[in-house]
Amino acid sequence: MNLFSRYLVVFIAAGSALLASDEKEEKFSPGPASSYPTKQTIEHVTIAAIPYITDDQTRPAFGKYNPNAYGILPILIILQNDTDKALALRNLEIHYEIPDGRNVDPTPAEDLGKLRGVKHPRQVPVAAPLPIPTGSKKNPLNEAGLEGREFAVKMVPARESANGFFYFQTHLIPGAKFYLSGIREADNGQELFYFEIPLDQK
Repeated sequence: MNLFSRYLVVFIAAGSALLASDEKEEKFSPGPASSYPTKQTIEHVTIAAIPYITDDQTRPAFGKYNPNAYGILPILIILQNDTDKALALRNLEIHYEIPDGRNVDPTPAEDLGKLRGVKHPRQVPVAAPLPIPTGSKKNPLNEAGLEGREFAVKMVPARESANGFFYFQTHLIPGAKFYLSGIREADNGQELFYFEIPLDQK
């Protein structure tokens, strides 16, 4: 094989790898909020909250690293705005509510890769996950693309939708709920009712 042929093979291989990577990214495509059982609609705004638990669920979003194996529960949020007004999301209040009323706040994705160990909220019942490595480049959570999937939308235009994940240092507990408040109409600041979505609906 001459030098030109070798370069051609390398170029084709690199192109195939990039294409495969793009295809992997394209595989994660959530459906409309209305298509999920764990949802709530208030004043023509629908929010679906979907816990991602199994490998089959998490693989399209996070590749081979299932965050649940490291004590992190990802919850996908899909917000469908079927009103005629833009919605401002700059001051959201989010938490994961267990049946006895105690709450777990989300952990920013950028902080997950820095954790030296799993730090669960006090008295919140959780499974015993594998320990999280120190905040290094080899931390699996740094390689799972959590930041790129995090819900970071600040405004949803009329008749459009947005989606992304919130991450909680816990596991899915029967009877748990996802709580969200702070959605406001962008033009006048009027706040919508809060959303409280049971996560184990069938």
